[in-house]
Amino acid sequence: MKYESNPILDKLPKHLKQYIKPQNYDAYSAIDQAVWRYVMRKNVDYLSRVAHESYVEGLKKTGISIDHIPNMYGMNRILKEIGWAAVAVDGFIPPSAFMEFQAYNVLVIASDIRQLENIEYTPAPDIIHEGAGHAPIIANPEYAEYLRRFGEIGSKAISSAKDYELYDAVRHLSIIKEAHGTPLVEIEKAEKHVEELQNNMGKPSEMALIRNLHWWTVEYGLIGTVDNPKIYGAGLLSSIGESTWCMTDKVKKIPYSIEAAHTEFDITKPQPQLFVTPDFAFLSQVLEDFANTMALRTGGLSGVKKLIESQALGTLELSTGIQISGVFSNVIEHGGRPVYIQSDGPTALAYREKELVGHGTLSHSDGFGMPIGKLKGINLAIEDMGPRDLRAYNIYESERVSLEFEGGVKVEGKIVTGTRNLMGKIILITFEDCTVTHDGKTLFEPDWGLYHMAVGQQVVSAYNGPADLQSFDLMTHRLTETTIKSKKNTERLQLEAYYKQVRDFREGKNTTISRNKVFQEIKVKHPEDWLLSVELYELAKKDDNKEYQKEILEHLESVKLNNPKVGHLIDDGIQLVNETLVS
Repeated sequence: MKYESNPILDKLPKHLKQYIKPQNYDAYSAIDQAVWRYVMRKNVDYLSRVAHESYVEGLKKTGISIDHIPNMYGMNRILKEIGWAAVAVDGFIPPSAFMEFQAYNVLVIASDIRQLENIEYTPAPDIIHEGAGHAPIIANPEYAEYLRRFGEIGSKAISSAKDYELYDAVRHLSIIKEAHGTPLVEIEKAEKHVEELQNNMGKPSEMALIRNLHWWTVEYGLIGTVDNPKIYGAGLLSSIGESTWCMTDKVKKIPYSIEAAHTEFDITKPQPQLFVTPDFAFLSQVLEDFANTMALRTGGLSGVKKLIESQALGTLELSTGIQISGVFSNVIEHGGRPVYIQSDGPTALAYREKELVGHGTLSHSDGFGMPIGKLKGINLAIEDMGPRDLRAYNIYESERVSLEFEGGVKVEGKIVTGTRNLMGKIILITFEDCTVTHDGKTLFEPDWGLYHMAVGQQVVSAYNGPADLQSFDLMTHRLTETTIKSKKNTERLQLEAYYKQVRDFREGKNTTISRNKVFQEIKVKHPEDWLLSVELYELAKKDDNKEYQKEILEHLESVKLNNPKVGHLIDDGIQLVNETLVS
């Protein structure tokens, strides 16, 4: 897969690069360009009054044009000046991957664009939402750092098995809803499935909670005061419907706090309430408060259980700094603490995010078990023992020992060697002819080979993903379905050709076309289309052709009568032309 790289993208790990796809700029039709232009002209006109001051300034800094869908690799030449980059992806990608991109200062942009029918709002990520919503605000340094830090912390959040199921369901809904010609019954079925999953998620996972924070800030955030808020969230900045709706009294405004993590949202409906942060720095304060509640920082038995429930690759870090990465399956607890933890399948050991030599997944292909805590009857933990202490307790090369831990785990065998960290603490002890038991149950037998005992008095951290990205094959990205590219019929291709003629005329590429002829054919062959007539009205206004203007307006009135849902879109388009072009 070919895409234009740059120094920021070069630093991405391979497993993130697998999500990147070429933007394929030539695939955008003239209708797509007209949709972009309409939304951007309307948004910039309106948002310049109600958005945070960073928005308009950011449009210039990030190289986003009002008249043309951005070429994101052209954007990249400008984004690099503020230390960011952009990549194209196919619709929704897994939340942890999305956040990890942010941690590398990379903006993920779904390069498809919404249909004209969904011009106000689409549940599918598209280039209007990502490019015109997210990109301008990252020009603000404080907000950009919040976004990066959010990605760093969010990518470590532990998901539940139900989270993955919901992700697939939401992705499916967004794809079929944006696909031309999807039967309504199919959309309703998908919406019902998403609703059922959302109502039966059980206790929310860390990923679910931090996703809520992301929604109420990055996507739907307001800034300032409750009485006089400004918009900064990308979902609002890219929705010409919700950006207006959210500023009315019908939408409740709430001071932003960590409580937003426990406030659910529905992507299929306008939001009934929004949170207002006093400034961008406060976002980071709340994020750190939330991070303090995560297993990433609390570890312990609850962190171990979260990883077990996730059924996904995760990492436990012990108090010595040794990191064990794998899919964890079982924990033996005693007195509210973990005393033995077991992983199943390929497991790797690391220290400071670097795999320990000889302790990759090939060495631990069937799992890894480890006792946690202090030895019974000894106040000094193994990790705090110096060389003389270890010798005194017979924990020494070639010695046969029987170590009984608080909680009842026994490790009996002959010591082969030990591994220390940079601070001199023993982090790993290797045994041969070793038996590990707990209350009469055998956890490890001598004929299984060498037993490598990770040393640690407690679990200090538990988080999603491996400690060392090189330890595992993470090139497993297989989308259950891709965005649907409907085959265009003759009628659609003809309409696109009319849009292109008008676009070429406006840009001076071909001024020989008869705009009136295009208009007459549109009225007959595409009587439901409204956007091209608005564009033709704009050109008539520029020429001060009052008769032609009148004819177009009369046609648009008939379109409104036949389809009242687009009435306000037509009115807004005409008003924008009249305000910007005074004849």
